[in-house]
Amino acid sequence: MLRVFFWELSKLFHLRSVRIGLVVAFLLPFLWALAPGLKEVYGLVLASGWQVVALSLLAGMEFLFPFLVVMAASEALGGEVAQGTLKTLLLRPFPRYSLLLAKLLAVLLYPFLLLSASFLGGLVAGLPHGLGGFFGGTGLGPGGFAGVGYLSPGAALGELLKAHLLAGMVLLPLAALALLYATVFLSTTASALAAVATLLLMRLLVAFPALTPFLLTTYLDLHLRPEAAAIGLPLLLLYTLGFGGLALLTFERKDL
Repeated sequence: MLRVFFWELSKLFHLRSVRIGLVVAFLLPFLWALAPGLKEVYGLVLASGWQVVALSLLAGMEFLFPFLVVMAASEALGGEVAQGTLKTLLLRPFPRYSLLLAKLLAVLLYPFLLLSASFLGGLVAGLPHGLGGFFGGTGLGPGGFAGVGYLSPGAALGELLKAHLLAGMVLLPLAALALLYATVFLSTTASALAAVATLLLMRLLVAFPALTPFLLTTYLDLHLRPEAAAIGLPLLLLYTLGFGGLALLTFERKDL
């Protein structure tokens, strides 16, 4: 199983959507580090390189990172169907479910790799602004970017690592959902569109207050609300396991 996982992870890195996603995630922080209109648009004057890392996360989690994760998870299976290699893989002497389980584990790792690329890019882009202590905030802790006083490098790093970890957990069910749709439609485009449509539909369900605490979309900003982690994290993991389990069951019974 471990051999199959590393094989699938290697194939994941060869996907065009994954390589583009990692490059974009790394370069995104440079946009904020060099943007001349931060003060006019956001009322922010960069006081530290740590804020560059945070800006990249905040901007990416609005749409870009979820979209990149959905596309990669959809292409992980849909690409093999389009190339006609999936049937050949299924002729190999290992259980069918192990192939999809390896793909699932690989696509669940991808959000953290994507966020790591963004974090590393943010550190590099933020170097000219310094990575020492400063008066202000990272934008992810008390007081937002204004902060509540002096913030040490260790405290800033801690806030950013915690936010990136929570963001990665937020992206896990999106990857599992996209892979589930890929097993249903066997198409990259169709599965990506279905995953995005499902998220949009969930957003509309906020009109039903009784459902709101149980909706996946309620916790898509968990990196900004760590106080909700006690409820949000178990629910996100439950969604991930549920979507992943349904994907395995569908793939096992799929006539390919």
